[in-house]
Amino acid sequence: MVTRRGALGSIGGAVAGVLAAPAARAETPANWSALAAAYRMPDWFRDAKFGIWAHWGPQCVPEFGDWYGRQMYQQGTPFYDHHLKTYGHPADTGFLDIIGKWKGEKWDPERLFSLYEKAGAKYLMVMANHHDNLDLFDSRHHEWNSTRVGPKRDIVGTWEKIARREGMRFGVSNHSSHAWHWWQPAYGYDAEGPRAGERYDAFRLTRADGKGTWWDGLDPQALYTGPSMIAPDGIRGIPAMNDFHETHSGRWMEFAPPENPHHVANWLMRQKDLVEKYRPDIVYFDNYYLPFGPVGLEALAHYYDQSIARHGRVEVVATAKKLDPLQRSILVDDVERGFLDQIRPEPWQTCTCIGDWHYNRWRYEAKGYVPAEKVIQRLCDVVSKNGNLLLSIPMRGDGSIDSEEEKILAGITRWMARNGDAAIFGSRPWRIFGEGPAQLGSGMHNEGKVEFTARDVRYTVKGGALLATFLVWPEEPVSLTALGKDAMPDAEITRVTLVGGGKLKTERFGTGLTITLPRARKDEMIPVVRIDGGGLV
Repeated sequence: MVTRRGALGSIGGAVAGVLAAPAARAETPANWSALAAAYRMPDWFRDAKFGIWAHWGPQCVPEFGDWYGRQMYQQGTPFYDHHLKTYGHPADTGFLDIIGKWKGEKWDPERLFSLYEKAGAKYLMVMANHHDNLDLFDSRHHEWNSTRVGPKRDIVGTWEKIARREGMRFGVSNHSSHAWHWWQPAYGYDAEGPRAGERYDAFRLTRADGKGTWWDGLDPQALYTGPSMIAPDGIRGIPAMNDFHETHSGRWMEFAPPENPHHVANWLMRQKDLVEKYRPDIVYFDNYYLPFGPVGLEALAHYYDQSIARHGRVEVVATAKKLDPLQRSILVDDVERGFLDQIRPEPWQTCTCIGDWHYNRWRYEAKGYVPAEKVIQRLCDVVSKNGNLLLSIPMRGDGSIDSEEEKILAGITRWMARNGDAAIFGSRPWRIFGEGPAQLGSGMHNEGKVEFTARDVRYTVKGGALLATFLVWPEEPVSLTALGKDAMPDAEITRVTLVGGGKLKTERFGTGLTITLPRARKDEMIPVVRIDGGGLV
């Protein structure tokens, strides 16, 4: 949809109230309506269906799972215990020192990109920063970035060049708005034991302390964001300290910190810099709604204006979470690690991972990853409901992936080579998403232990045909109720074939269309059946 500057000036101009001076910023339904009137979801995103996420940063170095940077400062957790045993006490060796150990010496982005592309990814998402507040790009407004510390490389820029060269859509994820509250435990202390009451490294370190070290010239407070809601002296007992953190800094906070306006202003400058430098096709905001309310809306308008300047229209996508219908008209709703129970009228996305978001070696040793079959089941369910799947393959601190992850990518690659073009890429939902006994909830973090059966089927439409995907390969005939003569009396079914195979035996009754599939061969999973005829789509 072309946004004519003569009509609107720009999207930023259309929401001029948002782009006013900070003291005058206002967030109103009119601002959202202005954006909604100027925005149309680009077709490339609706067609893509599948992306892979390079969710990589210094928290992968300990190989101990998610939120290591925060939880290593919480006495009584396995993370604290691991850090104490492996690296030392957090008053002496903090997360800053983990960054110093991050070298990325085995990072081969060309090879990894090739694996992702073969697996069918149509967009690459790259983490630009996490809650640990380290920018993984050549940041103009934040000294703690990966060109100065860690691998000393422009990680986002390296991925971006490869993706552009190979013609793949490119995205960045921004998580740093939460750093101000996420880091508050780093200003705390042990609540019991021989070092009880001794503050951790974030509380005591200053720029002067870096003289002669690897971080010489950098200010630790710019990384840890400064104290905003730290535990007062004198709290004793791990339960009491944990209660404090849960009450004061453990909540998921979307508002701007009143004690730290610099963090908000700096976040906005860094976000604009990120967009202007790397021209991402997608920006993923790890936020419920948008970061810092009207400030986030200003960032969104800026992002869309950048696209208009390049293309004459908005050709980009931004995602956020827990959006209402109006917000979903200008943003993609990201349902983190969750299912939906119905077709959404507008495109949406679920982001998930085959393991922990940050690399956890236990997953490899225990073979505890989500297998390829369950990834494909998830993909087919999401696509049938008008969604995309963004999948993270955790990277080790050294920049490599392990052999179990490579096997999972190989399984996804085999299935996509046979079925992706037929039933996934460029497809659209049918009149219903599917049928079968599996009951799915709707919302974030509800993946649980869903077990699909051979009677669970998901439908998509492409090229004038109806595609039926069986989420488990049937070993006996299966009846599709939605295609029976009672359900569709005016439809005519002329041909039923197995994608990548031949014509299938079928019988159509009032109660359903019964299909008999051949036995699955080695490495075959999740068959897709093409159904041609009249009045079906």
